[in-house]
Amino acid sequence: MRITSKKPSPAEMEDHKRAGDEEKSAHLQEVIVDYKYNEDLVLKEVKKYIDDTYDKHYSQNKFQATEFVIDSGHGEGFCIGNILKYAQRYGKKGGKNRDDLLKVIHYGIIALYVNDHEVGLDDLEIEMEN
Repeated sequence: MRITSKKPSPAEMEDHKRAGDEEKSAHLQEVIVDYKYNEDLVLKEVKKYIDDTYDKHYSQNKFQATEFVIDSGHGEGFCIGNILKYAQRYGKKGGKNRDDLLKVIHYGIIALYVNDHEVGLDDLEIEMEN
């Protein structure tokens, strides 16, 4: 993996200053990553897969069944159980079904959400350190 950074141009710095965001303008950097395992493409695929679940039978009356499980306090176990289920099913039911791996990732993301809410991280903030 290759990560490169560039300093913001004077115009970019001025735009942020005009917007009243001097701190951000001082730390503005563009990061370009040359992914070795096509992670950028896989993340786009995962997003599309998750977006599609909101339009399918997984979402009835604008609520997903998973929401009810989480609200009842069983979210972590439900997610971990489904991660194990689909990981073990991969390669067995329907061959190497890519959807099984996408489900593992999706339940992993939901498990992160449950974890964050249990430990009080309502607003997720990710900071990259150079």
